[in-house]
Amino acid sequence: MSQYYHAPRSKNIYDPNSSEPFKLSRSKIELFIQCPRCFYLDRRLGVDRPPGFPFTLNTAVDALLKKEFDILRESGKPHPLIEKYGIDAIPVAHDNLNEWRNNFKGIQYMHKQTNLLVFGAIDDLWQSSVGKYIVVDYKSTSKNEEITELNKEWQDSYKRQMEIYQWLLRKNEYEVSDMGYFVYCNAKTDLEVFDGKLEFDITLVSYKGNDSWVDKTITDIHTCLQADKIPPPADGCDYCAYVDAVDTVAR
Repeated sequence: MSQYYHAPRSKNIYDPNSSEPFKLSRSKIELFIQCPRCFYLDRRLGVDRPPGFPFTLNTAVDALLKKEFDILRESGKPHPLIEKYGIDAIPVAHDNLNEWRNNFKGIQYMHKQTNLLVFGAIDDLWQSSVGKYIVVDYKSTSKNEEITELNKEWQDSYKRQMEIYQWLLRKNEYEVSDMGYFVYCNAKTDLEVFDGKLEFDITLVSYKGNDSWVDKTITDIHTCLQADKIPPPADGCDYCAYVDAVDTVAR
């Protein structure tokens, strides 16, 4: 198989003998949870999973939402969506927000026990009247139903995403609310004409996070990276199942 396909090589490869801090992104933590073998191949051996298609429409929605909330951030006023749902919060004008939104920087924390520099880029940050920070994430989709809760198994990764951001803020000594919010934009498909534009129903989905799992997971990731043996695949990993099937056929 290797003579026909050259897998993309990761630039950020873990060296167990190095004393330099190793950057660990929120998305790579999620990869470890999904499949330790895929994670090990990626971060330790430099073989990435095949890339998916970029969700450029989702990216466009995110950019427009940030602009919309930033206008109110400058004026110190709540967004109409916040008022509609009766949330005690306003978009906060934090000095580090632009850096925390940057995909290559994000909000960071040096996990000294493992020498892993954990980071993640947030979409938005609100603040309550008592000073607690509130993590906010933007999501966009097109479903034939109103989105009012995260009740699908595949949405568990969204919950973990929220909890890692809450954990990062707490590790940076900020007081953070357990309650976070997803601004969910659901594109309408029942309109009579397209007319060159998409229209969305926007809901605010609350989620009470629990980041108690994060520290142990980072320790488990470090143990995985330090090992000289590739771990077994996770049950149900489509990538590993595909590779195993190809190897079986190619023998």
